[in-house]
Amino acid sequence: MGKLFGTDGIRGVANETLDGALAYRIGQAAAIVMEQDTGKRPLFLIGRDTRISGDMLECALAAGLTACGADVLRLGVAPTPAVAYLTVLNKAAAGAVISASHNPYEHNGIKLFSGAGYKLFDELEERIEELILSEEPLPVKTHGDIGRIMDGSDQLEHYLNHLASTIEGDLSGMKVLVDCANGAASATARRLFAKVHLDADFISDAPNGININSGCGSTHLDALSRAVVAGGYDVGIAFDGDADRCLAVDATGETVDGDQMMAIVSDTMVKAGTLRGDGFVATVMSNLGLHKYCKEQNIKLLCAPVGDRFVLEMMIAEGMALGGEQSGHVIFLDHMTTGDGELTAIQLLSIVKQSGKTLHELASAVTHYPQILLNVPGPVTNADKKALIACPDVQEAVRKGEAMLEGDGHILLRASGTEALIRVMVEAGTQEKADEVAHMVANVVEIAKNSFQN
Repeated sequence: MGKLFGTDGIRGVANETLDGALAYRIGQAAAIVMEQDTGKRPLFLIGRDTRISGDMLECALAAGLTACGADVLRLGVAPTPAVAYLTVLNKAAAGAVISASHNPYEHNGIKLFSGAGYKLFDELEERIEELILSEEPLPVKTHGDIGRIMDGSDQLEHYLNHLASTIEGDLSGMKVLVDCANGAASATARRLFAKVHLDADFISDAPNGININSGCGSTHLDALSRAVVAGGYDVGIAFDGDADRCLAVDATGETVDGDQMMAIVSDTMVKAGTLRGDGFVATVMSNLGLHKYCKEQNIKLLCAPVGDRFVLEMMIAEGMALGGEQSGHVIFLDHMTTGDGELTAIQLLSIVKQSGKTLHELASAVTHYPQILLNVPGPVTNADKKALIACPDVQEAVRKGEAMLEGDGHILLRASGTEALIRVMVEAGTQEKADEVAHMVANVVEIAKNSFQN
């Protein structure tokens, strides 16, 4: 990761660390590098989620792109995976998404996809970052070489048709409640589920610029869980702000996370003979219960570092078609180049319908170890976060915690790639033990952070 680009693009609080001037310069640099890389006038697609700062940053980014000779196709409010898919479909040089995913509304970000629909290679990001951080004015185009901006809002229909085509039959006969997180799915979920004849009701689908992810969506499942039980729904579906994640709730109100969804999907793919590489890729955050399930089913489970780009890299290297994260970021590489919450939803719902079982029955195949995740505010820079985790006091706390677990669980400390946080995750045989160890380690990280900053 560079000084600007993290694991998921450039992130910051709008008009504090990410403002219109920076977005303009990002556009300039991206246009220059992509013209150098392709040898021709580049076309960029831009999509955004529903944050109040999205319009401002989109206009600034588009201005920077066109000033340096790139054409822009504006998709409007669109899921992140829609931008990736449509970038490929339109043979564009790159796609840009203005979103901070599951983070609160005051945050925003800019992430870039290559013309192949994958996040940009590190080398391209480094060249773009070098131009952004340079103190020299960036050269602009004049006369007829200035780029143009075009309306691409009709493009979403192609994306939704593609998603609908990935399942056989339809989803009629199921009663589902969908939480759109007041985000990008608010613009697409109704249309998608209508195409597959799903009987769906919708909540948190009235974005106002500041309510994205606020008490709703995949990071806040309590309201959806209660509503599913009260309304007698078969399944609840929750997306995050940019709709690249999906979590589910079964009819009893229990959460079905990405680990369980990948287990359900992999079992179906094994039976269909489509599970390439004899397994799938998860992350180091995946529950021990998933590891035990895969061992019992003779399914190969590989674990990448946290972050969908690392999952994807391992999938490609190992020739696997399925991968994802416990958070609900699931990649179906046969259908999409990146994680897609809406694709995950219809794949899962199709399996539930075809199986004749309830989601609760399917998900219960994976026994979950009690798990707790604590977020400790940490340094801003990635280097300082890593140094804090590696400091002797923190590492001694981890060793003490592992001894307390007595071999029945594990501890993971990692630096958030998008926020100034240190994440402390602990699994154990009981919730009480997980809580005890996690809070012990988190307290040491907090104390060490104060010394570190002094």
